[in-house]
Amino acid sequence: MLTLCIDTAYKYLVLALIEDDHIISSYCEPCLKRQSEEVFVRMEELFRNSGKERKDIDSICITKGPGSYTGVRIAMSIAKVIGEVLPCDVYTISTLRLYASNNEKTMVLMDARAKRAYVGVYDKEECLLEDTTMYLDEIDIKDYSLVGDASLFDKEDSYPNLAEAFLMTKGSWEKVENIAYLTPEYLKESEKY
Repeated sequence: MLTLCIDTAYKYLVLALIEDDHIISSYCEPCLKRQSEEVFVRMEELFRNSGKERKDIDSICITKGPGSYTGVRIAMSIAKVIGEVLPCDVYTISTLRLYASNNEKTMVLMDARAKRAYVGVYDKEECLLEDTTMYLDEIDIKDYSLVGDASLFDKEDSYPNLAEAFLMTKGSWEKVENIAYLTPEYLKESEKY
């Protein structure tokens, strides 16, 4: 079974081909606001390097957000087209869940601007705090390993190998039953804001 994985939701362009629980080709580079320019070129390289063709894809997994409005929609549009044309199964995963990989007591932070962050807290496969948007002064980081934009708290930014993270989080992928209804996950601010 061959799965194409794509994350275009934030700072990186991540592509991976997973075959039978092994990554056979991957690409992961910073590409903020250039994902649409790079994704098809890099995807072509991915297939060429693996010796596979697009028609070999059995499934596709993409990040569904949170993240850049345009970024999330890039991968989503690709998944809809591939899922319809081949056809193949389509899966999604939260961007924050992907970034947490399967690490212990991990808080994932993504800058949401205006002194806010997208926040998700995970302990291996368990979600301790559903993905949400919070003001920075409300976030308590002391008990967690930080992933993502730790610089929001004067620490060094830290990102896992995101291609490998797709493989590690396979148990958290959510199958999309009808790709016509596939929509990005944009976090709404809590009622108290």
